[in-house]
Amino acid sequence: MTVSSMTGFARVDGAADGFGWTWELRSVNGKGLDVRLRLNGGFERLEAKVRDAVSKRFKRGNMGVTLNVSRSGDTNAYSVNRELLSELVQLAEEFDNTSSLSAGTIADLMNVRGVLEAYEPQEDEATREANDAAVLASLNEAIDQMAAHRAEEGEKLDVMLRGHVDNIEATVTRAQNCEAARAEAIKDRLKRQVEELMDAGKFDPERLHQEAAIVATKADIREEIDRLKAHITAARDMLTKGGSIGRKLDFLCQEFNREANTLCSKANDIELTNCGMELKVIIDQLREQVQNVE
Repeated sequence: MTVSSMTGFARVDGAADGFGWTWELRSVNGKGLDVRLRLNGGFERLEAKVRDAVSKRFKRGNMGVTLNVSRSGDTNAYSVNRELLSELVQLAEEFDNTSSLSAGTIADLMNVRGVLEAYEPQEDEATREANDAAVLASLNEAIDQMAAHRAEEGEKLDVMLRGHVDNIEATVTRAQNCEAARAEAIKDRLKRQVEELMDAGKFDPERLHQEAAIVATKADIREEIDRLKAHITAARDMLTKGGSIGRKLDFLCQEFNREANTLCSKANDIELTNCGMELKVIIDQLREQVQNVE
């Protein structure tokens, strides 16, 4: 299974006796799955089935699903509720005679809810079921197309994500190999500092060595290096597994950043500090791309 992006587009046309339709699906980044529907032509009744079909294939992303239906022949796309319109016209004329306010125009009255209604053809149950099945089958084609597009974008994402992980690994290796990060170097430096303090004044040697041991422990970055390596392995395992891994990768980025911050706080050398700062930059780049992963 490959990495899937949350960005995609799909368009599928279909036709049956007397009408045609077009499905359009657009998807962008989102914390969860948010499906927004616009169905016309009397197919609003399919809303629950459309949502169910989409949610079975996708886990995250803000997705817009539009169904545009066109009828052939002389059939009007809309019907006018003439009785309601006549009543509104009569009321408008009455108020026009008794008020200084404008009564409005027919176009204004057409905007009143219930005057202009979408045309719904008279269909028997068998015809309606057949039409619904055809439209939903076309939706499944659009969903397949969307999934393919998101997978294609995911392949590009996978390359970038792996590149960032490789850069993190290279920087961690540099930090590990810094002379100042070696335990022996830390002990030698503290030993020299202790000797200098002892020569400068009167100190309790035992107490001073205890404090030095604590400082040496705090300056040791081996645990941070080990955890960063473990996170690198986990990131690669997730990318290899693929699927809906966006949330897990985002959490892993937080853990990467936590260790990088600790590394910077323990750094007592310019080279090690530079490694910590570079790590933070690369992790930010990784997290930015992770926001696109389903």
